[in-house]
Amino acid sequence: MKNQNEKASANANMKQINEDIRQGTFKQAYLLYGEERYLRRQYRDKLRKALSADSDTMNTHYFEGKDLPVSEIIDLAETLPFLAEHRVIFITDSGLFKSGGEKMAEYLSSPNDSTFFIFMESEVDKRSKIYKTIQSKGFAAEFVFQDENTLKHWIASVLAKEGKKITESTALLLLSKTGTEMDNIQMELEKLICYCMERDVVTGEDVEAICTTRVSNHIFDMINAIAARQQQQALDLYYDLLALKEPPMRILFLMARQCHMLLQTKELKSRGYDNRTIGSKIGVTPFIAGKYVSQAAKFKASVLRRGVEKCVEAEEAVKTGKMNDVMSVEILILSIF
Repeated sequence: MKNQNEKASANANMKQINEDIRQGTFKQAYLLYGEERYLRRQYRDKLRKALSADSDTMNTHYFEGKDLPVSEIIDLAETLPFLAEHRVIFITDSGLFKSGGEKMAEYLSSPNDSTFFIFMESEVDKRSKIYKTIQSKGFAAEFVFQDENTLKHWIASVLAKEGKKITESTALLLLSKTGTEMDNIQMELEKLICYCMERDVVTGEDVEAICTTRVSNHIFDMINAIAARQQQQALDLYYDLLALKEPPMRILFLMARQCHMLLQTKELKSRGYDNRTIGSKIGVTPFIAGKYVSQAAKFKASVLRRGVEKCVEAEEAVKTGKMNDVMSVEILILSIF
């Protein structure tokens, strides 16, 4: 239910911003936040095009990062636009919505009528004064990861613009490799479009040939191989990750995380939760939750707990100098379950 509510809220946010643009009735401050970077950027760019001309560098300003000169930004906001209707200030990843945003919040409670603010943040504290100010005086829009059906339709629409088609099963294969971040999907779609230049249908073979599998997917496959007692395959996947310059300690961290996620999944499944609810509780889409449920079914809960413990022991062995990092993960793969 949480995922459905989040999706409905995100859709309402996008609809509201589109409506503001269509009617030309803008809030003076927009906060675009949340885990889905692609949509945050997309709506930032929509607002930029609506509020300022591409060539207007005199009245369009960009600030990024922490320790921003808030007083200078406020002085700038108080300056009337030069031969234009609006002055637009973009502020990205400022951290003001986690701490230190009180001065900006105070200004935003009654800003210069001709100045508009667009904030982009990965994380916010909804209890902060600046968040509450924008919520009451402007518009705060959260962008979450999209669900499987939305992403399948989006993939099809992107390819359709290039005169290409894709089946549902092939789209699911693509999602299994990319995950649900639209940035990742977009990059892989661009590669597929170039790869299939002379053809109008994207096939599963194309996806297998050209699309990059995320590191987390390699870890998933490693755990599958370990569960099937295919130790050599698990080691081969590990060596592939090393060849891709992935640090052994990051691989170890991801293995521990996977074991922990599987343990959570198994416990939730035993309580009768469906994939959608499990996904909302462990922070993944129902599609990914379904994969976790299938993998977790291959293990006893006690075995998964022991897997987490062995990952901790391997990390300790490296930190105390008892074993080097590459070997510690090799031994872990051979003995984890």
